[in-house]
Amino acid sequence: MSSRQLDTVIIGGGPAGIGAAIRAWEKGLRTLLLENSERIGGIPLQCIHPGFGIHYLKEDLTGTEFIQRLVDMLDAAGVEYWVKSHVYSVKNLGNGVKEVQVITPRGIEKLRTKTVIFATGARERHLSETGIVGDRVDGVYTAGEAQALMDIYGVMPGKEVVIVGSGDVGMIVARRLALEGASVKAVVELLPYPGGLMRNYVQCIRDFNIPLLTSHAVIEIRGKERVEKVVVAKVDEDMRPIKGTEFEIECDTVILATGLIPNTSILEEMGAQIDPATRGPVVNDYLETTIPGVFAAGNVLLINDLVDYAVEQGVEAAEGAYAYVSDTIRRANIPVVKGRNIRLVVPQVISGKKDFYLYARVAKPERDVVFNIPEISLSMRKSVVRPSEMIRIRIPKRLLDRAGSLEKLTVQVVPA
Repeated sequence: MSSRQLDTVIIGGGPAGIGAAIRAWEKGLRTLLLENSERIGGIPLQCIHPGFGIHYLKEDLTGTEFIQRLVDMLDAAGVEYWVKSHVYSVKNLGNGVKEVQVITPRGIEKLRTKTVIFATGARERHLSETGIVGDRVDGVYTAGEAQALMDIYGVMPGKEVVIVGSGDVGMIVARRLALEGASVKAVVELLPYPGGLMRNYVQCIRDFNIPLLTSHAVIEIRGKERVEKVVVAKVDEDMRPIKGTEFEIECDTVILATGLIPNTSILEEMGAQIDPATRGPVVNDYLETTIPGVFAAGNVLLINDLVDYAVEQGVEAAEGAYAYVSDTIRRANIPVVKGRNIRLVVPQVISGKKDFYLYARVAKPERDVVFNIPEISLSMRKSVVRPSEMIRIRIPKRLLDRAGSLEKLTVQVVPA
């Protein structure tokens, strides 16, 4: 067992973690990046479709191209990173010191650091969390598993497929299966509208003539050794199956694209406050959690539409870590309040002393509305807002200064 002294330890080697590591190194912090798999890169390693890097690199790249650019930048900077390194505990030792305990191929390491940045991503919901009953047979995969089978290992998960959930990954996997010759019988969505970005609905579902069953649910899987069929039913406004509307779809594969849950187990063990709306930690405008010196970025903070946002949050978290180490961080005391038709907002509290990115999602779709923060006289006209599409805006410090003494910021969507 050995010990090291660092300024920041970044847990998670995906886009958010790599973005944080590069910026932390640029700020002169003694930095170590930890990744528990065999290579850094995260989910984009299995994403051969485009749509990555539009904001961060100003190019439209595939996931693999995008992550290679980030890895090249990391290597050029000379940032140290460890793979096959599992963090099993983070302790707050007091006096601004944290201890990160890591299992590595070399043995157990104890790392002492002033700050920790969590970029641990999110996990997929599994079958046991969906409420789908029936036979437990072969042929049931999460969307991420199906994507990895096809794009990394070259294995087709099935020939006749039903996809549960129309989030971005579900729609992208539907297109990928269709391109490889599979018959996608249906994409089944609980909500009355697609669960992902409109561009993915157009490019993946509509352009490939894949049936999308909104306001429907897969309620049962049937089969002997492998999936043979699913039972689908319409749902009411409360998302409950309507009796008498059941019908069967024959298939040999079911792919679950039923959402992501932030990986916050260690943060919760440390006592960080969790926001029920995001299921990630409560943070301030430095992306610092309720534990001083502990920051969060990427999908562990909130589920992002675009990988560019995850990298952006990694950079912001590294800036926050630098402010903490240099003792220039300003403590937050201004709450950010969810107003009309806002389901979630990050950060949840701000200092009012710096520029910051604000991320929000609406609770329901609306047309011809205004995204509004009345306390700082900020208004943005929007032709349409959807729960699946993040509202992201940079709030400059000058607007906060101009407003004078702020007691709160109210984020809302109102009719135009």
